[in-house]
Amino acid sequence: MRKYVPKDNVQKKAYYTDRFHVVPRVPREKVIDTHFEATVFNLGDYVKDSYIEIGQLVVHIDASENFAVLKILKEQCGYTQCSEQSAVDYLAKDGEFELFWQMLNVNEAKRVRVVCRLKEGLAIESVEPLFKSANFAEREMFDMFGIKVNNHPFLKRILMPDDWEGHPLLKTYPLFGDEFASWYEVDKIFGKEYRDIIGPENRDPGKIDIEDTKRFSRVGYEVPFGTEYNADEEVDIAYSETALVNYNKKTSKQLDERR
Repeated sequence: MRKYVPKDNVQKKAYYTDRFHVVPRVPREKVIDTHFEATVFNLGDYVKDSYIEIGQLVVHIDASENFAVLKILKEQCGYTQCSEQSAVDYLAKDGEFELFWQMLNVNEAKRVRVVCRLKEGLAIESVEPLFKSANFAEREMFDMFGIKVNNHPFLKRILMPDDWEGHPLLKTYPLFGDEFASWYEVDKIFGKEYRDIIGPENRDPGKIDIEDTKRFSRVGYEVPFGTEYNADEEVDIAYSETALVNYNKKTSKQLDERR
């Protein structure tokens, strides 16, 4: 199979250029909550920065200290659940990933978000010994971003096939996949010798092919299911008439040009 070659940031340009409203940044507040103050105090020098955001505590740490920080949160601060763990791709901008762990204290109904930055090519320490829920989350992070996790009990892909090339949540990964993705099922099921016969997979869910009489409904030009396409075959449609609207009566008109 052809090896996947990383491309430039293919998602950098927005599809919509008519946006006029930019959502302001969520305000950050000082840590004045008694519980959160105690949490920051227990973490001590591990905390590089801390603030309140939407009612939860956010702490920034060094990537090499993630296990120690989460252990303190669990054993000393009552955060016994790790409800979410993932990453954000900032490679094009900073050459780093932003990793986060979403922690929950059930007894106090408090949440802490632990955030760190990880340089490209470096690995993070597994927190699976502390939270079993981190097992699948770390595997997904490895699968989708290519971030390696040290001391994970079974680090392998969890969503994509084992022989898949590339990591779909990287911003350098095309939204509909690359050439490898378009040929994957054909090569896997039939073999490369059938490429010319079957053709590449269409990975655009918005594509409409009027000649496809099995999956495309041509209003006014209906044909039986699977019939060979004929552009000249037109069928008259009788719409229902209601007390309010007569759909058979053509009331619209076409303007020569816009006013």
